[in-house]
Amino acid sequence: MIWQCGKYKFDVSSRPLLMGILNVTPDSFSDGGRFNTTDQALVRAMEMVEQGADIIDIGGESTRPGAAKVTAQEEIKRVVPIIEALSKKTDIPISIDTYKSQVAQKSLEAGASIVNDISGLRFDPEMAAVAAKFKAGLVLMHIKGTPENMQQDPQYGDLLGEIKTYLKDSIQVALDAGVERSAIAIDPGIGFGKTVEHNLSLIKNLAYFKDLDCPMVIGASRKSFIGKLNNDIPATERLPGSLAAAVLAVQKGAKIIRCHDVTETKQALNIAIAIDKNDNG
Repeated sequence: MIWQCGKYKFDVSSRPLLMGILNVTPDSFSDGGRFNTTDQALVRAMEMVEQGADIIDIGGESTRPGAAKVTAQEEIKRVVPIIEALSKKTDIPISIDTYKSQVAQKSLEAGASIVNDISGLRFDPEMAAVAAKFKAGLVLMHIKGTPENMQQDPQYGDLLGEIKTYLKDSIQVALDAGVERSAIAIDPGIGFGKTVEHNLSLIKNLAYFKDLDCPMVIGASRKSFIGKLNNDIPATERLPGSLAAAVLAVQKGAKIIRCHDVTETKQALNIAIAIDKNDNG
């Protein structure tokens, strides 16, 4: 399976990709405020590149539960200088984590190659056209509600069926706007309008989405369900749970793992894949 992201071409059938998370926000749930300046963000991005990240995913607006919106202008001010600087320092693909077409446009002009849209093209009707114009890779995620209200008692009649229909519709919107199918990846949206049980069921049943015929992204890293299953530990203590989720997700069919801890995630996946491929005995 090929994932085409601008000038980058990933064969995701050979091994899972690691998408390193870089939040340049004051209020992200795990590392808000740590990488706010261009210099701090660049150091962190290059660190993840050296650790083996295949993609750096840059976000300028927190989408944690209850997060307040920021303007497109503020988001652009946060992310574009970092994208410009990073694209001069490394040839690694850069992803912009945004649901705003204005932000996506400026980011792609600055050197990004992927748009990671948490709304699956639902929040901004111009987003698909922007992705198509730049031939960008496009991650279409499922969300129930908005970041402000998504965790207020999310309910489903048919969890897997409803999410598959949402993603299928998002794929069609992208195709209708001129996005190539080979540019599209999907994400069932762990933690975005989901209970603990919903998240567990999604990871367990990722194969259900295989017939959508797009590479699957999973972002379970440090998410709240890991804390809730472990005596409400804080985000900074959720690495072991994040690794377990990443390994199981890849075994169930995920091709791209979005993570905060690149070295540890890469090592865990390397071992899991080596064991899985071993034919001796």
